[in-house]
Amino acid sequence: MNLLRELPIGTRVVVRYRIEGGFTDALGPLIARDETTCTVETKRGPVVVDFDAVALAKPVPPAPVRKSAGGPPASL
Repeated sequence: MNLLRELPIGTRVVVRYRIEGGFTDALGPLIARDETTCTVETKRGPVVVDFDAVALAKPVPPAPVRKSAGGPPASL
């Protein structure tokens, strides 16, 4: 997949790739690449994806900022 070879390291990406029995996705910053693979830092840790297994890939916007569950403190 040429796109993954050209995007700057640090770009947030989603990569759909083949695994035994179907497909799966890796979402996060592109943290490394070599001649045959790229590495995406997901919430569960780094995922190394073989370029030959990639079905789709694209850059995505930064993750939304999570709001705290408590909300603002009540006024007196």
